[in-house]
Amino acid sequence: MLVKSINDLAKDVLKIEANSILRLVDTIGENFDNAVELLYNCKGRVIITGMGKSGLIGKKIAATLSSTGTPSYFLHPAESTHGDSGIITREDVVIAISNSGETQELMNLLPLIKRFGVKMVAMTGNLNSTLAKAGDVVLDISVEREACPLNKAPTASTTATLAMGDALAVCLLEKRGFSEEDFLIFHPSGALGKGFLYRVKDLMLSDMEKLPIVHENESFTSVIETISKYKLGMAIMVNQSGVITGVLTDGDIRRTLIKHKNDLSIAVKEVMTANPKRIKEEDYAASALHLMEKYSITALAVVDGNDRPIGVIHIHDILKAGVA
Repeated sequence: MLVKSINDLAKDVLKIEANSILRLVDTIGENFDNAVELLYNCKGRVIITGMGKSGLIGKKIAATLSSTGTPSYFLHPAESTHGDSGIITREDVVIAISNSGETQELMNLLPLIKRFGVKMVAMTGNLNSTLAKAGDVVLDISVEREACPLNKAPTASTTATLAMGDALAVCLLEKRGFSEEDFLIFHPSGALGKGFLYRVKDLMLSDMEKLPIVHENESFTSVIETISKYKLGMAIMVNQSGVITGVLTDGDIRRTLIKHKNDLSIAVKEVMTANPKRIKEEDYAASALHLMEKYSITALAVVDGNDRPIGVIHIHDILKAGVA
């Protein structure tokens, strides 16, 4: 018979688990920094191992690390002593997870880790355990109590472990300079990578009759007319050989009107943005979006191998295709 209502019990579980994560904040310090450095400098893979519920959390941490730029692999500790430990190399780093720090299957794996001099991050709730003493770096994942009313089933402890794994992954992501485009590379399917496989050529305007391409010696005023006609918010300037030399954007127009308001017949090459950002048709649309966001522009000239314009790709078309 329930002493508390279902809702009250659920709220208690969430509070206990939330507090178990907040408690980790006070444990972040030099050991965490050392763990991040160890994983960042790993020349091989990060091998994560844990038994039971810790193993299930370990699999998720391995998946998160792999998808954010840190190649990782989960090794089942029970299988490791039956040949699977052969996946561990001297260039790897092991993350061993055990709340008690005395899980027998992990203890069986320790001699091999030490035999090959493999560095190990121990994630444990018992800082006096065998695992903690064997670790090169120890991360404290202890909790005051489990959310289970019996204080037995791994609940708050597994939540804390998962959160610590996420903290490692995010810090490594930031340290590696892992970009949104990099993330999409590892998620080409599903909502995360929707549209990523689009190439620039799939989304660009390629009809040469609809492209605002003008000679760099044309007058500023005539180029404004071209921009108004083609409605792309920019015009592409080329030289006598048809090679791109610049672009004129709305921003260039405003600056020119302020600076040269008494002489708008000047050649556009005097006021255009020279050597503009451009992209190739075989590049990913995500790369075009990255350039647009980085440099605060809304359209890019698409050029061939000889730097001649063959199209324009606009941010609206990229976003409409689901590349984000």
